[in-house]
Amino acid sequence: MSRKSARSKVQIFRKNFITHARDVSGAYATTADRMRIAKYFLNYLRDSGIKLRHSDSIKTRHFSGYLLSRKEKGICDRTVRNERAALRGVFGSLGKQSLADPDNPLLSNKTLGLESTSRDGTKLPLLPDEFRTALNEIEKKDAGVAATMQLAYVLGLRTKEAVESCKSIPTWKRALESGQDSVRVVFGTKGGRPRDTVILDRAALKHAIHCAEKVMDKNNGRLIDRPNIRQAIDRYRYHVRRAGLVGEKAPHSMRYHFSQEAKRFYEKNGFSEKEIYAQVSMDLGHGDGRGRYVKQVYFKGFEEES
Repeated sequence: MSRKSARSKVQIFRKNFITHARDVSGAYATTADRMRIAKYFLNYLRDSGIKLRHSDSIKTRHFSGYLLSRKEKGICDRTVRNERAALRGVFGSLGKQSLADPDNPLLSNKTLGLESTSRDGTKLPLLPDEFRTALNEIEKKDAGVAATMQLAYVLGLRTKEAVESCKSIPTWKRALESGQDSVRVVFGTKGGRPRDTVILDRAALKHAIHCAEKVMDKNNGRLIDRPNIRQAIDRYRYHVRRAGLVGEKAPHSMRYHFSQEAKRFYEKNGFSEKEIYAQVSMDLGHGDGRGRYVKQVYFKGFEEES
């Protein structure tokens, strides 16, 4: 009977921990990520044989042990730091202020060996010839994935935005035909924040929309013929990786290319350097206050190459 009671308390603790992860303020995507990380932490406790029955029992060693275990699995330092920030929010909600404190020396970058992290970009722009080579390979396998990839390349879309762009194709077509300089990206955006993205190549966007419409006519309005967005994203990632878009030339490299083309566009139109990076940041969906971040991530070594 006591063993059953103990197991129940562990289960109640786990459920309560996830509830607090969900209830911390934040956008939908942020909350979903925090809940996922909370489950990782709970699984670490379980796999380590640590059976906590109450949030008061969580110690610094449990938190640091989890973070170090992530490093040992090869998770990059930046991701470990992001997970630490997410869990601090949960611990703050639970009243564990010492664990939520960003100045806790036992959870510092130095103690955890996270000092070497950098926001410098890790990808390279996907050049037009490289894009066409991958696209030709993908078109043989799945026309919907190929159409999605074209939209991602022309507009610098994130994967989820590209996959869900089928919902905006009619609007983008009207914007293009009416001579507008940008299209409105609404679906799949990070944090649910819509944005206007500049049209850099009208002919390329017209062609991408035309390909998308042909696919959507056959797929009941979808770009990728799968029953839900998660499966559609998985199929998209599977095919682009099979086509060789991995490592420094991963799918995110398409956003690098778009960023640098956008920079050239704004330079030709007389924007100042500060304005250029603010505009590119907004086109990518980061907001006008992230120009410095965008410069560091998407333009490392750009000046030397341009």
